[in-house]
Amino acid sequence: MKILYSIQGTGNGHVSRAREIIPHLQNYGELDLLISGTAAEVGLEDEVKFRLNGFGFVFGKDGGVDLRETWRRFDFVQFLKDIKNLPVKDYDLIINDFEPVAAWSCKIKGKESVAMSHQAAYLSPKTPQIKGFHWGKIIMDSYAPAKNHIAFHFQKYDDFINTPVIRSEIRNLETSNLGHYTVYLPAYSDEFILDRVKNIPNSKWEVFSKHSREPYEKFNAEIFPVNNEKFQNSLANCAGLLTGGGFEGPAEALFLKKKVLAVPMKNQYEQQCNALALEKLGVPVIWKESEFDEKLKSWVENEEIIAVNFPDETAEIVRKMVKNYG
Repeated sequence: MKILYSIQGTGNGHVSRAREIIPHLQNYGELDLLISGTAAEVGLEDEVKFRLNGFGFVFGKDGGVDLRETWRRFDFVQFLKDIKNLPVKDYDLIINDFEPVAAWSCKIKGKESVAMSHQAAYLSPKTPQIKGFHWGKIIMDSYAPAKNHIAFHFQKYDDFINTPVIRSEIRNLETSNLGHYTVYLPAYSDEFILDRVKNIPNSKWEVFSKHSREPYEKFNAEIFPVNNEKFQNSLANCAGLLTGGGFEGPAEALFLKKKVLAVPMKNQYEQQCNALALEKLGVPVIWKESEFDEKLKSWVENEEIIAVNFPDETAEIVRKMVKNYG
């Protein structure tokens, strides 16, 4: 069986999940990998057959997506060419983790595919979602269409939704609490973060930055360029994780029994919904910058850890997918 696994390359979560899923897929046939987008610092150890520009989002520095830079980098003509030229009919099974080129190539050419992603969870009305009209909902529903769906979320809200895929390297970490706080807020500038954490007395911070190429120290913080190994070490030994409204990052921290404070990106539908789901679990959320300082201080002073149950079900999920759709 020939399998194509297409992966979204904006952000690290999709690639991190793929690193865990790939070895299981390789047990069922000849596997080719496609990745589109270029914003992930976490890499794949396996050979990637198709590297495409796709349509990825560019993080800004004020808490949201840089829409101007996102559209400036988007090559629509190349995007259409990639959709046309991708040989999706050569494959027996096509799996899509919120990757638009393969998804649209399948849709246009009448080829079935399986969406295996966190975003697929939002097709269920049972999944926590912010109320009212939001353009982000329309975009997310049409960004990477598929006929079949396997989803991941913090809880099993529906029968096709599974708990998060936690990487083996995270499951096998030895943890401790060395007292520092780990920070990953890619949509905020270093300066914004430093101005917040410097006001928390007797605290230490390890900030992983998309905006700095060299490590440095300032106030009570150390700033590092994003690095998978260093981030894992920091997370394993931290008192808590200050992060955005992503999915894999908070899931991994909760699995490691770390307290989490979430700051969803402005006007980003998925992150706002993720934050709502986290809040329902008991995780504190900063919804607007005016409450940042107060909630940050309260979080540091609060020792509550949210208990979760994320069993290792990846092999069985892949087995069922291949049986049903392969």
